[in-house]
Amino acid sequence: MENFYSSTSDGIILKIKAVPNSSKNEICGLLDNALKVKIKAPAVENKANEELVKFFSKLLKLPKSSVILKSGGTSKLKSLYIEGCTIDKLKDVCGNIDV
Repeated sequence: MENFYSSTSDGIILKIKAVPNSSKNEICGLLDNALKVKIKAPAVENKANEELVKFFSKLLKLPKSSVILKSGGTSKLKSLYIEGCTIDKLKDVCGNIDV
């Protein structure tokens, strides 16, 4: 089984399955080798992508500049690079995901 993340020398890259227009921002678990993330913002004018970056920066207590959307700007499947983060730190704040 392929992981939903990969480690780099200075951070991690996450595969995200984004669900815009949700009632709240939350990580729902794994779906098809991606981390399913509900986002409150609609998928118009980049609002959902901006909300996704903001959500992860708050969740991991990192500056927004450390969370970069690498691919999937117009897709529900996204790649998110998080500088200064490890998978252990992600697991600490997201106890409901099984890695």
